[in-house]
Amino acid sequence: MCDVGSNPSIIPFMEKKALKILLDREAARRNDTTELSYERPDPLLVASRHRDERIALICALFGYGSAKQIVAFLDRLDFSLLEAPEERISEELQRFKYRFQTSEDIATLFIALRRLGKEQSPGEIVREAYEERREIRDGLWALIRKIREAYPRESRGYDFLVGRVPEDPDRCAPFKRYMMYFRWMVRRDALDLGLWAGIDPAHLIIPLDTHTHAVSLRLGLLKRKSYDMRAALELTDTLRRFDPADPVRYDFALYRIGQERIGFG
Repeated sequence: MCDVGSNPSIIPFMEKKALKILLDREAARRNDTTELSYERPDPLLVASRHRDERIALICALFGYGSAKQIVAFLDRLDFSLLEAPEERISEELQRFKYRFQTSEDIATLFIALRRLGKEQSPGEIVREAYEERREIRDGLWALIRKIREAYPRESRGYDFLVGRVPEDPDRCAPFKRYMMYFRWMVRRDALDLGLWAGIDPAHLIIPLDTHTHAVSLRLGLLKRKSYDMRAALELTDTLRRFDPADPVRYDFALYRIGQERIGFG
């Protein structure tokens, strides 16, 4: 094990070679379906059961808060409602809420994705926008716009859930839940679903949450202390030095490294 000290607040930068060994080892170790279970819950557990891109998007967008609560909430949802009449969607979801989201917010997302599915799949939307510049964020902005156009709604809960296209794409939130969704859809291994073609994994951006941000700072993978898109891009660039073709393959490993305090002495 790579011991980087007993005090996590003053952990020095790990030697690049040792850090790569740690990350490669943990990425290989975590690439196993046993990493997804009710004992170690993750929204990908539910998404992998259905292997549907719209259902996976719902799983990703509700992927904030306690992992156990996320999975419990997703397990209660009837995803067949994505094919049901809109009136039935609203009626069936009346008793549901999740943290910031009211039943109306949740029903709006289902209805928006139902309408969207009759025109274009999320993958087609993202890929078309991505192809022009090979920039995954172009695909993200296109997907957010299409969801909002499919069924406009203004509320605190819905804004948090779906997001908005930022005025400055370099000075904004890291859009962790969408980047996690893109990882699921583009990469193909024991964990990620690989349901999309035509997008290069090399162009994905790390799904940066506050936990991964803190772990990356401690390991010396990241210098930027602000939790934002620029930090996500910086971390992705660092990981690209370890694997230029697939930098985001280290995402799940980083999550577990921090959770289990591997390498922190």
